[in-house]
Amino acid sequence: MNARLDPRNPLVFDTRELGRRPGALKRVSRSVPAPRDLGIEVIGVAEGATVELDLRLESVMEGVLVTGTARAPLTGECVRCLEPLEREFEADFQEMYSYPDADARGRIVATDDDAEDDEEDILHLEDDLFDLEPVLRDAVVLALPLQPVCQDDCPGLCSECGERLADDPDHHHESVDIRWAALKGLAGSETAGEKDNAPRSGGDDTQEK
Repeated sequence: MNARLDPRNPLVFDTRELGRRPGALKRVSRSVPAPRDLGIEVIGVAEGATVELDLRLESVMEGVLVTGTARAPLTGECVRCLEPLEREFEADFQEMYSYPDADARGRIVATDDDAEDDEEDILHLEDDLFDLEPVLRDAVVLALPLQPVCQDDCPGLCSECGERLADDPDHHHESVDIRWAALKGLAGSETAGEKDNAPRSGGDDTQEK
Protein backbone atom coordinates (compact mmCIF):
# COMPACT_ATOMS: atom_id res chain seq x y z
CA MET A 1 0.00 0.00 0.00
CA ASN A 2 1.07 3.57 -0.67
CA ALA A 3 2.32 5.63 2.25
CA ARG A 4 -0.10 8.22 3.52
CA LEU A 5 0.54 11.81 2.55
CA ASP A 6 2.40 13.93 5.07
CA PRO A 7 0.85 17.42 5.39
CA ARG A 8 4.25 18.72 6.54
CA ASN A 9 5.70 17.93 3.12
CA PRO A 10 6.02 21.30 1.28
CA LEU A 11 4.66 19.70 -1.93
CA VAL A 12 1.53 18.40 -0.20
CA PHE A 13 -1.46 20.78 -0.25
CA ASP A 14 -4.68 20.88 1.77
CA THR A 15 -8.03 21.44 0.01
CA ARG A 16 -10.37 21.32 3.01
CA GLU A 17 -11.18 25.03 2.74
CA LEU A 18 -12.88 24.35 -0.61
CA GLY A 19 -15.44 22.15 1.16
CA ARG A 20 -16.37 20.22 -1.98
CA ARG A 21 -18.42 23.17 -3.15
CA PRO A 22 -18.30 23.28 -6.96
CA GLY A 23 -16.96 26.66 -8.01
CA ALA A 24 -15.05 27.28 -4.78
CA LEU A 25 -11.65 28.77 -5.48
CA LYS A 26 -8.42 29.11 -3.57
CA ARG A 27 -5.10 30.61 -4.64
CA VAL A 28 -1.83 29.46 -3.08
CA SER A 29 1.72 30.77 -3.47
CA ARG A 30 4.52 28.78 -1.92
CA SER A 31 8.32 28.50 -2.12
CA VAL A 32 9.50 24.90 -1.90
CA PRO A 33 12.86 23.13 -2.16
CA ALA A 34 13.25 21.20 -5.40
CA PRO A 35 13.03 17.42 -5.03
CA ARG A 36 15.89 15.28 -6.32
CA ASP A 37 16.19 14.31 -9.99
CA LEU A 38 14.08 17.24 -11.19
CA GLY A 39 15.53 17.30 -14.70
CA ILE A 40 17.36 15.33 -17.34
CA GLU A 41 20.99 14.31 -17.71
CA VAL A 42 22.34 17.59 -19.14
CA ILE A 43 20.10 20.17 -17.45
CA GLY A 44 17.65 20.46 -14.58
CA VAL A 45 16.78 22.05 -11.26
CA ALA A 46 19.34 21.29 -8.59
CA GLU A 47 18.06 19.42 -5.56
CA GLY A 48 17.15 21.90 -2.85
CA ALA A 49 16.96 24.90 -5.19
CA THR A 50 14.01 27.20 -4.53
CA VAL A 51 10.95 26.56 -6.69
CA GLU A 52 8.29 29.29 -6.67
CA LEU A 53 4.76 27.92 -7.05
CA ASP A 54 1.62 29.86 -7.89
CA LEU A 55 -1.45 27.60 -7.75
CA ARG A 56 -5.14 27.96 -8.43
CA LEU A 57 -7.28 25.31 -6.71
CA GLU A 58 -10.81 25.02 -8.05
CA SER A 59 -13.46 22.67 -6.70
CA VAL A 60 -15.45 20.83 -9.38
CA MET A 61 -17.92 17.97 -9.29
CA GLU A 62 -15.30 15.23 -9.67
CA GLY A 63 -12.59 16.69 -7.46
CA VAL A 64 -10.14 19.61 -7.39
CA LEU A 65 -8.68 21.10 -10.56
CA VAL A 66 -5.15 22.39 -9.94
CA THR A 67 -3.70 24.96 -12.34
CA GLY A 68 -0.30 26.43 -11.68
CA THR A 69 3.07 27.82 -12.68
CA ALA A 70 6.47 26.80 -11.36
CA ARG A 71 9.54 29.03 -11.60
CA ALA A 72 13.01 27.76 -10.77
CA PRO A 73 16.70 28.22 -11.65
CA LEU A 74 18.15 25.74 -14.13
CA THR A 75 21.73 24.51 -14.12
CA GLY A 76 23.43 22.34 -16.70
CA GLU A 77 25.93 22.45 -19.54
CA CYS A 78 25.95 23.33 -23.22
CA VAL A 79 25.88 20.17 -25.32
CA ARG A 80 28.23 21.76 -27.89
CA CYS A 81 30.98 23.42 -25.86
CA LEU A 82 30.28 21.91 -22.39
CA GLU A 83 30.25 25.34 -20.73
CA PRO A 84 28.09 25.64 -17.58
CA LEU A 85 24.56 26.96 -18.09
CA GLU A 86 22.42 28.92 -15.65
CA ARG A 87 19.01 30.36 -16.50
CA GLU A 88 15.56 30.96 -15.09
CA PHE A 89 12.85 28.49 -16.06
CA GLU A 90 9.07 28.54 -16.00
CA ALA A 91 6.63 25.66 -16.52
CA ASP A 92 2.83 25.65 -16.55
CA PHE A 93 0.68 22.68 -15.57
CA GLN A 94 -2.90 21.62 -14.92
CA GLU A 95 -4.13 18.45 -13.25
CA MET A 96 -7.34 17.03 -11.83
CA TYR A 97 -7.24 15.38 -8.40
CA SER A 98 -10.36 13.25 -8.05
CA TYR A 99 -12.31 12.58 -4.88
CA PRO A 100 -11.84 8.95 -3.78
CA ASP A 101 -15.61 8.39 -4.00
CA ALA A 102 -16.13 10.38 -7.21
CA ASP A 103 -19.21 9.22 -9.14
CA ALA A 104 -18.09 7.13 -12.12
CA ARG A 105 -21.51 7.18 -13.78
CA GLY A 106 -21.55 8.56 -17.28
CA ARG A 107 -18.04 7.37 -18.07
CA ILE A 108 -17.51 5.31 -21.19
CA VAL A 109 -17.48 1.58 -20.43
CA ALA A 110 -14.03 0.21 -21.23
CA THR A 111 -12.33 -3.16 -21.24
CA ASP A 112 -10.70 -4.39 -18.06
CA ASP A 113 -7.22 -3.54 -19.39
CA ASP A 114 -8.28 -0.03 -20.41
CA ALA A 115 -9.99 0.48 -17.06
CA GLU A 116 -6.80 -0.48 -15.21
CA ASP A 117 -4.72 1.92 -17.35
CA ASP A 118 -7.20 4.74 -16.79
CA GLU A 119 -7.20 4.11 -13.04
CA GLU A 120 -3.41 4.34 -12.94
CA ASP A 121 -3.53 7.72 -14.69
CA ILE A 122 -6.04 9.20 -12.22
CA LEU A 123 -4.67 11.16 -9.27
CA HIS A 124 -6.78 11.10 -6.12
CA LEU A 125 -7.16 13.29 -3.10
CA GLU A 126 -6.31 11.61 0.17
CA ASP A 127 -7.97 13.04 3.27
CA ASP A 128 -8.44 16.28 1.27
CA LEU A 129 -4.68 16.37 0.58
CA PHE A 130 -2.86 16.09 -2.73
CA ASP A 131 0.79 15.58 -3.63
CA LEU A 132 2.02 17.97 -6.33
CA GLU A 133 5.45 16.36 -6.82
CA PRO A 134 4.58 13.94 -9.70
CA VAL A 135 2.74 16.70 -11.58
CA LEU A 136 5.58 19.17 -11.00
CA ARG A 137 8.16 16.63 -12.14
CA ASP A 138 6.29 15.85 -15.36
CA ALA A 139 5.74 19.54 -16.14
CA VAL A 140 9.39 20.49 -15.64
CA VAL A 141 10.97 17.50 -17.40
CA LEU A 142 8.68 17.75 -20.44
CA ALA A 143 9.41 21.47 -20.83
CA LEU A 144 13.21 21.20 -20.61
CA PRO A 145 15.32 21.54 -23.78
CA LEU A 146 16.74 18.16 -24.82
CA GLN A 147 19.80 19.80 -26.39
CA PRO A 148 20.56 22.93 -24.30
CA VAL A 149 23.10 25.36 -25.77
CA CYS A 150 24.77 28.46 -24.33
CA GLN A 151 23.77 30.39 -27.47
CA ASP A 152 22.00 29.41 -30.66
CA ASP A 153 25.11 29.82 -32.83
CA CYS A 154 27.57 28.17 -30.43
CA PRO A 155 30.34 26.68 -32.64
CA GLY A 156 31.28 24.03 -30.08
CA LEU A 157 34.75 22.57 -29.55
CA CYS A 158 37.66 21.98 -31.91
CA SER A 159 37.56 18.34 -32.99
CA GLU A 160 41.37 18.13 -32.89
CA CYS A 161 42.41 19.83 -29.66
CA GLY A 162 39.17 20.46 -27.79
CA GLU A 163 39.53 24.26 -27.67
CA ARG A 164 36.30 26.25 -27.29
CA LEU A 165 35.89 27.82 -30.73
CA ALA A 166 33.84 30.77 -29.48
CA ASP A 167 36.91 31.99 -27.54
CA ASP A 168 39.05 32.06 -30.67
CA PRO A 169 37.10 32.55 -33.93
CA ASP A 170 40.34 32.25 -35.96
CA HIS A 171 41.32 28.96 -34.36
CA HIS A 172 42.48 26.37 -36.91
CA HIS A 173 45.08 23.67 -37.50
CA GLU A 174 47.35 23.19 -40.50
CA SER A 175 46.07 20.19 -42.42
CA VAL A 176 48.60 18.02 -44.27
CA ASP A 177 47.60 15.45 -46.87
CA ILE A 178 48.86 12.10 -45.57
CA ARG A 179 50.16 11.26 -49.05
CA TRP A 180 52.42 14.33 -49.09
CA ALA A 181 53.43 13.66 -45.50
CA ALA A 182 54.82 10.25 -46.55
CA LEU A 183 56.82 11.80 -49.40
CA LYS A 184 58.13 14.48 -47.10
CA GLY A 185 59.37 11.83 -44.70
CA LEU A 186 61.09 9.97 -47.56
CA ALA A 187 62.79 13.15 -48.75
CA GLY A 188 64.06 13.81 -45.26
CA SER A 189 65.62 10.33 -45.09
CA GLU A 190 67.44 10.83 -48.42
CA THR A 191 68.85 14.16 -47.27
CA ALA A 192 70.16 12.61 -44.09
CA GLY A 193 71.80 9.81 -46.10
CA GLU A 194 73.58 12.27 -48.39
CA LYS A 195 75.01 14.07 -45.39
CA ASP A 196 76.34 10.79 -43.97
CA ASN A 197 78.08 9.89 -47.26
CA ALA A 198 79.68 13.32 -47.83
CA PRO A 199 83.58 13.37 -47.57
CA ARG A 200 84.93 14.85 -44.39
CA SER A 201 86.96 18.01 -44.79
CA GLY A 202 90.75 17.51 -44.57
CA GLY A 203 90.64 13.77 -43.99
CA ASP A 204 92.49 12.63 -47.19
CA ASP A 205 95.23 15.27 -46.91
CA THR A 206 96.23 14.01 -43.51
CA GLN A 207 96.61 10.45 -44.73
CA GLU A 208 98.85 11.51 -47.69
CA LYS A 209 101.22 13.30 -45.41
